[in-house]
Amino acid sequence: WPSRRCEVRPGPEFLTRSYLFYANRLFKAFQFYYWDPWCHEPSYTLLIKGKLRLRQPSWVTRGATEADYHLHKVGIVFHSHKAMREVSSWMNQTSGEGCGGFLRPGRAWAPGALYELLSAKTERDCTAALGFAMHELSLVRVERHYQPLAQPGQSGSQLVEELYLGDIHTDRLERLHYRPTGYQRPMQSAVHHVHPCPACGIIYRADEHHPPILPARAALPMQLGGSWVSTHCEVRPAVLFLTRYFIFHGNNHTWEGYYYHYSDPLCKQPTFTIYASGHYSQGIPSSKVRGGTELAFKVTQARVTPMDAVTVMMLNSSEPGSCGPRSSWSAGVEQDITATNGCLALGIKLPHTEYELFKTEQDTRDRSLLYIGERPTDGSSPDSPDKRPTSYQAPLVQCAGASGEFSNYVSLKYLGRKDANGKEALKPLPVAFLLFIALLFLRWD
Repeated sequence: WPSRRCEVRPGPEFLTRSYLFYANRLFKAFQFYYWDPWCHEPSYTLLIKGKLRLRQPSWVTRGATEADYHLHKVGIVFHSHKAMREVSSWMNQTSGEGCGGFLRPGRAWAPGALYELLSAKTERDCTAALGFAMHELSLVRVERHYQPLAQPGQSGSQLVEELYLGDIHTDRLERLHYRPTGYQRPMQSAVHHVHPCPACGIIYRADEHHPPILPARAALPMQLGGSWVSTHCEVRPAVLFLTRYFIFHGNNHTWEGYYYHYSDPLCKQPTFTIYASGHYSQGIPSSKVRGGTELAFKVTQARVTPMDAVTVMMLNSSEPGSCGPRSSWSAGVEQDITATNGCLALGIKLPHTEYELFKTEQDTRDRSLLYIGERPTDGSSPDSPDKRPTSYQAPLVQCAGASGEFSNYVSLKYLGRKDANGKEALKPLPVAFLLFIALLFLRWD
């Protein structure tokens, strides 16, 4: 399972991955690290070997499988003397007992030499200095779907398999003991992958001595105008499933955003929708994350639409005046929460400023992609410059060059009884049906 493109982890760290799982539960994983966000200049490679055991479906993150892993060996190969010096300094600053002499000062760089960081046999573990952990293997999901054939004039489709592994904590200090509840960007099956995928073959054929060098790409200018939408159901830590739709008005630097929240990993069971709007600052190149642009977004208005009985009950039982003008929420009916400075029950505060990181790219099908900064894993908000993200969420795809053209596509239609205003609303599920579903899950587990 190779990466599909150069990945950005919090820090920032730039890497590609290639994981191989055997039928006897053993695995071999390569993590290739780079100096640049295009994965063109390799720094060092980690070779990781161990064993993985799949357990039961996760009760925390629906659609995922929990797993246990055990590391047998972790080795490192440096691709430059500069990388060797940097890792040595990390070791000297943070290494525990038995790791201080891992690399002696002034030691010459040996190209292709594999240095042991972790060994289960000798009980040596010098990986902490790198902030290294493989907790991503504790949460696993495989998705299969069909992609239309890319060649002109061809009909039919081809199978695509993608591997989602657990997310990486945005705080480096929390990474070593964090247990994932969300996912990273998916890895591709070496056999059944998205086409075209020029990076897949380069990464698949690489090893610790020959790291993949992806083609250098020119950075695109930041042009936010138009409409951008999620390409799939997104999973965030703390069990949040959502899709996003943004409209940016470049002429006056205002924006609108729709956040559609769901209770399931396929985004088929809506819970509530948030509409927010405001304005944003002129972007400046990021000094911390090459290729990124720093902006500040101010949220000045917001509206909420509950979509299920549980959310309606929660909002109606909230403290009066803390979420909207009245405690008379009903499914499918939107209410403005600007006058109450947000909605306490949903953690929304108004007015509100967030310090963001953006970048734009083009994919292999020449579609424009927009990457927005990854949200803090602890659920907080990047409401100060020091909390500005150093990595990205799943990309949005540009769906219209001018605002308003895409609104019909993302408007949600819900069938069911009509509310007092004559609008369609969701029918709450009968209690008997909910009990039936619960029994099915118990029997299945």
